[in-house]
Amino acid sequence: MLAKPKKIVEWLMDQDKDKLYEIKEYKEKRSLSQNAYAWKLITELGDVLRKSKEEVYLQMLKDYGQSTIIVVASDINILGYFKYYEKIKSFMNKDKKFDEYKIYKGSSEYDSKEMSIFIDGIVQECQNVGIETLTPDEIARLEIV
Repeated sequence: MLAKPKKIVEWLMDQDKDKLYEIKEYKEKRSLSQNAYAWKLITELGDVLRKSKEEVYLQMLKDYGQSTIIVVASDINILGYFKYYEKIKSFMNKDKKFDEYKIYKGSSEYDSKEMSIFIDGIVQECQNVGIETLTPDEIARLEIV
């Protein structure tokens, strides 16, 4: 259900009281045109830098993407839980070893605003190496397509 708070509360009042419900803020997902443009630029940047588009994508995630820091016990293998991450450090706490990781959110999970920030960074990198990019107005139009 997508509605304003008052409508959601009214709807909830009519639901089964023994069930659990999840409510979260609605955020506009990134558009397919934003995604296509990001990958076009990533590919061109990879060609200029002589790197794979996957290598460039990971670097762009690190430089301009959304991330969070997590701490887990060192005996836990996080492979399979996260696709994009890097280990920051290991440390001891009360005779137990922990690892700190920076976890990067993949662009397929971005909302429109997060994708816009990501594209702005990629555009900057492309312009730095002489790759032609869309104008800011043209890029803004990608958000609504």
